[in-house]
Amino acid sequence: MVDIKSCREDEIKSMLCNCEDITNVNGYFCELNQLGENLREDMLQNKLLKFLNALGNIERLIIFSTLKEKDRCVCELEAILKKSQSSISHHLRILEETGVIKGWKKGKFTYYGIENDIVMRNLTQFIEFLGKETIINKNEDLIK
Repeated sequence: MVDIKSCREDEIKSMLCNCEDITNVNGYFCELNQLGENLREDMLQNKLLKFLNALGNIERLIIFSTLKEKDRCVCELEAILKKSQSSISHHLRILEETGVIKGWKKGKFTYYGIENDIVMRNLTQFIEFLGKETIINKNEDLIK
């Protein structure tokens, strides 16, 4: 029986030889594998992933946009999204776990608001992660 992983590794190594001027393809392949492992384990990258995933859903983005205007209770969000309380709570929990929003009790109702400091910290880290100079240099024509 043929090891599929081994066959695919051989295919990738063959392609690497064609796209890069490599003398030690096995070493370069190992370097690339290690780079991938390091990136998967990067704490900042994983934190940013959670932040981006929290906002990477239309309902959560609508909730976030709505909360930019003012703090809201769950029933207001139900009316805005036309979704059930349990569905809204699910999305609020994801946003709250990321620290993007915060909820508090006010009488019988729970209100939610944006945690501006945390959002700004995540956005700043995201720009730093991308490499501010790289972004500016690649988009100079757009800036002009």
